[in-house]
Amino acid sequence: MVIKKITSSLVMIILRKSKKSVVVLLVLFSFLQGHAQREVRTIMEDRSPVFTINSNLLYDVTTSMNIGMEFKVAKRLTLKLPVTYNPWTFADNKKFKFLLVQPELRWWLCEPFAGHFFGLHGHYALFNVGGIGPENITGNIFNHRYEGDLYGAGISYGYQFYLAPRWNLELNIGAGWAHITYDRYPCEKCASVELSGTKDYFGPTQAGITLIYIIK
Repeated sequence: MVIKKITSSLVMIILRKSKKSVVVLLVLFSFLQGHAQREVRTIMEDRSPVFTINSNLLYDVTTSMNIGMEFKVAKRLTLKLPVTYNPWTFADNKKFKFLLVQPELRWWLCEPFAGHFFGLHGHYALFNVGGIGPENITGNIFNHRYEGDLYGAGISYGYQFYLAPRWNLELNIGAGWAHITYDRYPCEKCASVELSGTKDYFGPTQAGITLIYIIK
């Protein structure tokens, strides 16, 4: 009987102490779990790309040199800053010279530099275009020479694929508006202005097959 009472007392003491221990362990476990999750999120954020450089292969094919930089500015936002330049004059004074800047703010559905994104871009360009249209079509705009500039804005959609460590490939397309101011010359080499005017354009404003290198 005495042993039974002693045993019961010991069991109660152990249970009381166990309850306190369980509570302490649960609190400690919750704290450690939360800390671990924060550490994992931090590690993942540290490992996700924050800065890349890129080149649009479609522009490269048209002999237009281009390079861009893209920065992560928020959890799902990046800012792309591309510059495209075509300085060439071809045979018979044919030319499609231009300098284009087209900054774009992008919102990613999942995380930056992976999967789908939507963009809002602006553009500004200087151009000198002439002599590249078919010569037997009277009145073709490119049988004259045009100099001027343009500005505008648009929206875009794209998708970025993983290729290899530090390398991605992106497909994108965009449309929008541009306001064009130009001087028209009657031939490719003429120095006298034939006509000055403006035009508003609505349609495609960008397209790309872009190779991306991840810096950081």
